[in-house]
Amino acid sequence: MAETFYTLIARNKRNSFILVSCFLVLFVILGLLIGNVWSGGDVYFSVGVAVIAGIIAFLFFLVSYFGGSSVLLGISHAMPVSKADDPQLYNVVEELSLAGGLPVPKIYIIEESAMNAFATGRDPKHAVVAITRGLRERLSREELQGVMAHELSHVRHYDILFGMMMAVMVGVLVMLSDLFLRSMWYGGNRRSRRRGGQGGGAAMLVLLIVTIVLAILAPILAKIIQLALSRQREYMSDAGAVELTRNPLGLAGALTKLSSDTQVLETASRATAPLYIVNPLKGRPKRATSLFSTHPDIQDRIQRLMNLV
Repeated sequence: MAETFYTLIARNKRNSFILVSCFLVLFVILGLLIGNVWSGGDVYFSVGVAVIAGIIAFLFFLVSYFGGSSVLLGISHAMPVSKADDPQLYNVVEELSLAGGLPVPKIYIIEESAMNAFATGRDPKHAVVAITRGLRERLSREELQGVMAHELSHVRHYDILFGMMMAVMVGVLVMLSDLFLRSMWYGGNRRSRRRGGQGGGAAMLVLLIVTIVLAILAPILAKIIQLALSRQREYMSDAGAVELTRNPLGLAGALTKLSSDTQVLETASRATAPLYIVNPLKGRPKRATSLFSTHPDIQDRIQRLMNLV
């Protein structure tokens, strides 16, 4: 069994690396192309635009890094839980933290009947795991171990930090694309057209067309990459949960119960949905192969876990 889930983790790490690399290449190419169009071919200006976009992304990331968890917990109306409030939940998290070599995270309860859970925090020392009241009341101890092991695996793999970084980069890329397209609409490319008229007009026209097309497609491609990365990290945390518990049946049982839940998690949104163990946004088509799914299909996840038995 050990070889199987270690292989799964390694494969998903490799897939995540490829996706991030693709995103960074897209980000740099778009910045350079926009800089070229705005400057009429000035290489230094083009590099400057890409660097400025990177600096803006870094500043946004810092804000999210230090304040993101508090905002998320506030939006979710999550309340802290002590050992006296829920000894079994606290003991399960303590056991799994010890098994994973992690500090014991803060534990929160979301007072909603919908079934779900998430982890947040910038690193293991500042981690938080949260579970809804609905899920907490419906799980056996074995299933609770599976869910908490999944969330702690997100912490171990730095998925929260990873997801935060991707969300910021996608946001900055969308802003950059929008700014460029608006500048074209309002005649901001006159300087580039003027330079193009002085020489290399055909090349500048091709560059302009390519940049406009990429500026339109880049936000869509970036979102597809972000969601594909989210799905890969879910698979990896499922395998990580088995690594911690040595028991695929616990998480598989919890996912089976989660798959039957039809209640809407009122505090969730499109922005926070990728953080949860299953998609909290109900009432939408469940397409396992959809490019725009935040999570893998639950039945596929259960099947992969059962293959580890």
